Amino acid sequence: MYYLIYISTAVNLMDQQELSEILTDSRSNNAEHNITGILLYSEGIFLQALEGTESAVQEVYGNIEKDKRHKNLIILITGEEDNRMFPEWSMAFTTIDPVKLELLEGYINPQKKELFKGDAATSAISILKTFADSNQLTFTN
Repeated sequence: MYYLIYISTAVNLMDQQELSEILTDSRSNNAEHNITGILLYSEGIFLQALEGTESAVQEVYGNIEKDKRHKNLIILITGEEDNRMFPEWSMAFTTIDPVKLELLEGYINPQKKELFKGDAATSAISILKTFADSNQLTFTN
């Protein structure tokens, strides 16, 4: 399973409505391409992991690069894993405003041990955990 993790900067700080729109668009697009992953957002910074076939991930990432809501996209890591890290999530999502977004499907708590299944020693999981920890993200399922 191919994966890609990137980081980007929001052009403007996102409110609840904008984040909900991104999540809805991501889920629809990802389901169409059999992509799973997670999107983390904190104070204008996005960190996203995408996984699927390499061609599908590259196609989705190409569309993300054209999205005018963010800039300064940097691919942090790509690679292959035997299994999906996020098999049940067309796009899990977290932000630092749990009160407003806790009812969204896929809203997760990155501090819970069960969030990142599989080998926690992988570079991809390490990047996601570091982002969540350093931004002190707290959420609800």
